[in-house]
Order: sequence, then structure tokens, then C-alpha cells
Amino acid sequence: MSQALPEQAVVHIVDDDESLRYTLCRLMKSVGLQAKAYGTVNEFTDQRVNDGPGCLVLDVRLPGISGIEFQGQLTGLGIFLPVILMTGHGDIPMSVRAMKAGAVDFLPKPFRDQDMLDAVVSAIGRDRERRASSGQTVDIFGRFAKLTPREQEVMMITTTGKMNKQTAAELGISEVTVKLHRRAAMQKMEARNLPDLVRMADIVRPLRHVGTGE
Repeated sequence: MSQALPEQAVVHIVDDDESLRYTLCRLMKSVGLQAKAYGTVNEFTDQRVNDGPGCLVLDVRLPGISGIEFQGQLTGLGIFLPVILMTGHGDIPMSVRAMKAGAVDFLPKPFRDQDMLDAVVSAIGRDRERRASSGQTVDIFGRFAKLTPREQEVMMITTTGKMNKQTAAELGISEVTVKLHRRAAMQKMEARNLPDLVRMADIVRPLRHVGTGE
């Protein structure tokens, strides 16, 4: 069975300067990257139809809403693409604000092609890492959901460092039963060993509390 190729990343460029949009698109395509250009933030939000990997190259000064303001709204819009900000009017406070808000880079115009390409490669790498981590979390939570309620309890208690005897006393069951449930949990979670199960429990625990109000 052939292995699926990773989805190709797209560099989304938002700038009201048409010539710069054209230049950046050509630059991205020259190194084999897909690029899409937009003149305004609204064009980007209206035309963006998928949630594939990539990054957002965003001008600070745009018609209507500034790039930095839009950067602050991305998460609320369900957009998690890493951001590279560029400006012809940058200053130190503005760049500090952008980086604190999570921007991958802040490039003053004019910038070197290589500086932009380095920033884009870094941003795409960061986005792929985020997606891989997110996919792993969903997978782990899916396995956890297939455990019986008792197996979930045993898993969450034993992974806090408590011994089987302590877990048995807390749940009012025998130590043998605890061992059976822990073994079943490890098999269903596909954990290689106890430290692996602990790592999975650490991923599940905060999400479980959010969902149950515990």
C-alpha cells in the first residue's frame, strides 16, 4: 500500500500592494511553494476555503484593519496559521508586540528574499508540528473514550503515582481487579509501558476536566 504524500503547504499573502503580492507569489513558486494573494483581510477570510497546512504573510498596514489587529483575532476565527508580519513603518515596540502575540517573524520592508523564505520555512514547519501534535491528541482521546468507566478511573489514578493497593482502596475494589483494569487500559491505549501511559494521561486529564467540569 503506497504511503500518502503530505498535503502541500500554502503561503497566504495579505498586502494591499499589488506589485509586492505578485513578487512574493513568484518568490514562493520559485522554490516550489504554493502561494495565494489577497489585497485585504476580508478577501482572505472570504476566499479561504480549507484548513490545509501553511502560513500567513501579513502586512501591518492594511485597509480597514491593521495586520497586528487581525493577528489578534485569528484564534477567535478558528485560524491557527503561523503569522509572519511585514511593514515599511516598523519600530521596536510594534515588533515586540507582534512577537509576543505569537508571530514567527517581523520583517521590515524592504527585506531580503532569503529572509522571507527562511521565515516561511520556519512558519510552515511550526504549523506541521502543531497539526501532528493536535492529531495525536485527538487519537489518544479517542482511545481513552473506548475504555470502560472503571478502566478510565484506574488509568487516571495509577498514573498519578499511586500503587495498586492505594488505587484499590480508593475505588473499593481488589488489588487484582486494579491490575486487570490497568492491563486492559494499557492495551487499549496502545501504551508501550507505564511511563507511556502516564504521558497519555497527562494529555487526557485537562481535556477531560474541561468536558466534565471536574
